[in-house]
Amino acid sequence: MDQVAAVTPVTAHEVEQLADLFSNTSDPTRLKVLLYLLEGEQCVCSISEKLEVSVSAVSHQLRRLRTGGLISRRKQGRHVYYSLADDHVKILISVGLEHVRE
Repeated sequence: MDQVAAVTPVTAHEVEQLADLFSNTSDPTRLKVLLYLLEGEQCVCSISEKLEVSVSAVSHQLRRLRTGGLISRRKQGRHVYYSLADDHVKILISVGLEHVRE
């Protein structure tokens, strides 16, 4: 473990939350959504078109990502726009991608 984990005890609740975090990113479609959202805020139809997946399937994955705290949404009229929840998600995806490219 790194210095932070070695200095600060990890609680059972934190372990469960971390497992949920990785579970939410383990599905290829959800991961593609997160990678696309690295480019910035997107609507469901744009994500669906980019990933070549039905709007219904994308909506299901977005709901899972939002429940997991990885993305946030913003309503504007009848449209809903999604973005990464915060910079931690961007860092997590970027570091993971860097790791697999090594």
